[in-house]
Parts: sequence; C-alpha cells; structure tokens
Amino acid sequence: MNANVTREEALALLKKYNQEAFHIQHALTVEGVMKWYAKENGEDEEFWGLAGLLHDVDFEKWPEEHCKKAPELLAEIHASEELVHAVVSHGYGICADVEPEHFMEKVMFAADELTGLIGAAALMRPSKSVMDMETKSLKKKFKDKRFAAGCSRDVIEKGAGMLGWELNELFEKTILAMRSCEAQIQEEMQQI
Repeated sequence: MNANVTREEALALLKKYNQEAFHIQHALTVEGVMKWYAKENGEDEEFWGLAGLLHDVDFEKWPEEHCKKAPELLAEIHASEELVHAVVSHGYGICADVEPEHFMEKVMFAADELTGLIGAAALMRPSKSVMDMETKSLKKKFKDKRFAAGCSRDVIEKGAGMLGWELNELFEKTILAMRSCEAQIQEEMQQI
C-alpha cells in the first residue's frame, strides 16, 4: 500500500479543517493505535498511521457529509487511492457505503470507535490514563449503555466480527495500542 503523503502534509491538512483540540487528539490517538497495530502485524506503520491521522479529516466542518467530503480534501495532498479508500471505509454502514476490504481498514473500523470509549473510561480513572486500565473495567463500561453513549457498541462489535476477534481481544489490543502512544500524544497536544 502506498500513501505518497508525508506526515507533515497530513497533519497540516488535518489542522486546516480541524481546530477543536478534541478532534485533533482523536486523530492523533487513532494514528498511534494504527501504527501499533501495523507494527504488531509486520505492516507499513507509516501508511497505517496516516490513515488513522486523516480518518476524520472532514468530520469537524462537514459532519453531515462525513466520509463523503474526505476524498475532495485528501486530493489537496494528492493522497493515493489506497489512502482515500481506507479513510472512507471507516464509515462503512454509518455514513459511507465503501466497505473495509483490507485488514488495515477493518482494524481502523473496529478501533476508531473503541478509542473513544477507552478514552472516556480513562478520564474516569484517578490516573486519567490508559496505563493502568484493565480489560475487565473496560468491559463494565462497554456494558453500561449510558456511559459514553455516543460510542456505538454495535460498530465496535461489528468491527471485532470483521476481524474474526472476540471483543476481549479487540479490547486488550486497543488498550495496549493506546498505552504505546499516550505520552507522545500528550506532548504533541501541548504544542497545539
């Protein structure tokens, strides 16, 4: 897979269309999670990371056109067809009809929504961190439909199913992935 885009170009595009710290932090989180998954699976960390960084590029300004406006914005940095497909496919069945085909796209579909739930659960902890989060406490939060109600449990379950994983496996891996990038994201957010 070919990204043909630098991280600097991707980050500049993200910041051009996203000013809210929450959205930038989410993009950095999904980027870090995707890089971790790529490394674990011997895949292209740069490409996976760029897909994660840019997956919501159009969401802040065009929420009603999410995943539909993205190809136009990604054209500004001459993103490859593979990168555009990856970005659009994370909205499959929600706001896009482009199905995740590659393993990377299925991981992003599953992990994107889950990072929101894990992030919300981390904020409830005394440490405000994922570093000491256990899968069993995340499972409790997942079962409580009122907690982080905006995080779709159906999407998370569908994503795990696409990957052929049990929810526990997806939870454990995504917690580890978020631990791997938490400090770096905090540092980068201080510079924004």
